[in-house]
Order: sequence, then C-alpha cells, then structure tokens
Amino acid sequence: MTTTINENSHPALVGSLRPASPSVKLINFSPGPTSLPKAVEDEIAASFQKPGLTSLALSHRSPEFLDILNHVTSSVRRIMEIPDDYEVLFTHGGGHGQFAAVPLNLCHNTSDVATYIVNGTWTERASEEAQRYCTVQAIDGRDPQTGGYTTFPELKEEDIDPKSKYVFLCSNETVNGVELHRLPRLPESRREIPLVIDASSDFTTKPIDWHADGVGVLFACASKNIGHPGVTLTIVRKDLLGKDKASPFCPGVFNYTTNVEADNLWNTAATFNIEVVSFLMDWLEREGGVAENERRSIAKSRILYDVIDNSDGFYSTPVQDKKLRSRMNIPFNIKGGDEKLTEEFLIQSWNEGIVGLRTLTPFGVGDYLRASLYNAITEEDAAALADFMQQFASKYSA
Repeated sequence: MTTTINENSHPALVGSLRPASPSVKLINFSPGPTSLPKAVEDEIAASFQKPGLTSLALSHRSPEFLDILNHVTSSVRRIMEIPDDYEVLFTHGGGHGQFAAVPLNLCHNTSDVATYIVNGTWTERASEEAQRYCTVQAIDGRDPQTGGYTTFPELKEEDIDPKSKYVFLCSNETVNGVELHRLPRLPESRREIPLVIDASSDFTTKPIDWHADGVGVLFACASKNIGHPGVTLTIVRKDLLGKDKASPFCPGVFNYTTNVEADNLWNTAATFNIEVVSFLMDWLEREGGVAENERRSIAKSRILYDVIDNSDGFYSTPVQDKKLRSRMNIPFNIKGGDEKLTEEFLIQSWNEGIVGLRTLTPFGVGDYLRASLYNAITEEDAAALADFMQQFASKYSA
C-alpha cells in the first residue's frame, strides 16, 4: 500500500533529514543510504582540496585509479581476512542487482535448484527475483506462532535439496530486526553446497570464517556500512567461476567470471564510490578493525535494547530472542503502536536533531520505527537517542 504524503505534514512525519534549525546537530539513524563516519567525510572533503584530478574525474583505466582499486582490494582482503581462493569484485546494481546476478552466475539452467531461507523482507524479495532464473525451494522462516519474520529457522537436512546450487540467506534483515551474529553451519550432509550471503547491512561489523562457514558468494551494497550508494562489494569463491557455469543469458555486467578476467574493469567502474570504500576501510583499520567494530556494535545496540526492555512496555521490539536481535537495525514501537504518540515522538526527536527513525517507502511506513546503528553512529549517538527515549517515556507513560 502506497503512502500519500500530505504536503502540509510536519517534516518529521514525511521522513525529513534536514535539521530543525541551523544550530541543531543531526544524528542520522537512517536505514540506508546513511551517513559516513565523520572522519571519513572529512577525508573525502580533504581529497578535493588536493592538486590534480579527483576520483570523480579519473579514467577507470588510469594508473591513478588503478592505485586506488589495488589499495581498496588489498585493504578489504586484509581487514576481512578474505582467503586467496576468493575474488573481490566491485559490482553495479546494488543488492537488487545481486538478487539477479547470483542465480544467473550459479545456475546454468532454469531447472537448477537453489534453496532460499526466507525470514524477512530482503530474502523474500531475493527469492522472488531468483524465480526468474532458477527453481527456488524456500525454507519458510516465519514464526509459526505469530506468522511474522522474527526468528531464523532450523536448517534441517530434509529441507535442503542436495542438488541445490547454493543456499541463500541474509545475515541481517534490516526491516525485521533479525541478525545472525555468526553464520550458521549447514547440516553435515549439505556442507558441500555453497552459502550465498546478503551481508549488505552488517559487513565489517563481525568476523567471517569463510572456509568453515562454506561461503561461496557474499555481497554488500555500500550504502549502509562501507561507503556511498552506487557500488556493491561482491566476494566470490574461485571454484564457482567459469564460463560454462553461468546462465547463457547472464549479462556481461553481472557475470562474475567476465569481471574477474577483466580485473574489475570490464566496463566503467564507479570510481568515486570505490574510493569512498577505500577511505572507509582505512578508517576501520585505524579504529581497530573488525574486532573493535563488533565491540562497538554490541555496545551501541545494548544501550537501546536496555531502554526498550526496561520501559515496562512503553516501548517494544518484535524480536524476543535476544540471540537473534539485530545490532544494526532496532525496530521499536511506542505503546503498542499508538500513532498519535508515535507522531509526537517523531516530531520531538526531529527537533532534537534525531532523524531517520521513520522512512517512507512504496509499501508505507511500517509498523515500527527503526534505529539503524551503522558505522557512522557512535556510542554517544546511541546514548543520545536512549536519553531522549527515556525522557519521552517518563513524560507520556501515564
């Protein structure tokens, strides 16, 4: 259902991200695209003050850009401990592009089977897209009691076709607030089937055991945790490459083998966007790498979940299993979804510079507000939202 925006609505109610006044500092909790860490934004700004051409004007085949590409590729490999038997690609089309690219690369025929673990908005959409290119067998991840996407299903041998070309899952369902803090292991008899991971919203926030977890493909669109919209980091295990493996209808721009053989330069690369990923990776390494980033992610999310869990029901969140609660995206409602109180919350928080908690989509505004705690959000930012939530609850809980 499409939401009609009333032009006379308060800016906070239509998803405005501008400050209430020039003096108000913004804290952007948007689910993506979202802000970059301030230090990264400063480094990007400084790069535009240097003599010579910036990455906005560099040819993707110039030695200057090749230096950028080589640097970011080696940085990603080092920081995320990506083994040598994986290729690192910078692909086009965002996460939605990979919803098509994955089956087009891993399924030669439409009769080839792929298993999708559907436990949220993005795996649902990914499986629908894949049905155009292969035969999808879905594992239903809905909570059997509530019918909602608030859990993750047990992976049983009998539910995974042994002929599956891959098993697809999303490690963090941003809309539903369900996160796998470590990747699941397939049943032993299915371990040879490669895992395909949509890690768009949690990449860099926790370690990945590439071989032990059986990762075949992992992709992350940049606009949540690693950069600017317009490029997707796609990591592919080498044994899955080959001209004879992809669908004959796979476009060159999506073909993993074609792009690997062309060293990421089969067509014009997103030069500026790739350099932004490079700046982010350098920042992450200076900050202590993935281990420190995971510590911060745990701390930030705990600050907000503590407020929700100790609010005597004033706030609630749909995911009750704390082992599955997302550290990246925290959905919450106010007094069971009281709309007038929710609107008041949005207006008052917007006046305080707290923005991005409700975004308009083609499907409406959703049943929950959502605080997204990507790399740009600090522990102090999370504490500022928590303080506001506590003050608001104290005022309106009666």
